[in-house]
Amino acid sequence: MITTELCAVVQLCLTFGVAGLLWPEKFLPLFEVLLFPWVASYRAVRANCLAAIGLSILLLAKLMIFR
Repeated sequence: MITTELCAVVQLCLTFGVAGLLWPEKFLPLFEVLLFPWVASYRAVRANCLAAIGLSILLLAKLMIFR
C-alpha cells in the first residue's frame, strides 16, 4: 500500500514539475495566490517546478532502494 502511494506522489510531482516548465503562464495565477505577500514571477514558477522534478527523482530513488 505504501509503495502505491509513493508511486502516486512521484507521478504527481513529476507531472506538475514538467507542466510548470512547459506552460509557466498557466501556473502563474496559482502562484499569485500561494505567494500572496510576494510577487509571483516566471523565475519563481520555474524554480518551484525544478524542485518538484528533483523531489520526484529523490522519491523514485527511495522507492528503488528500499524495495
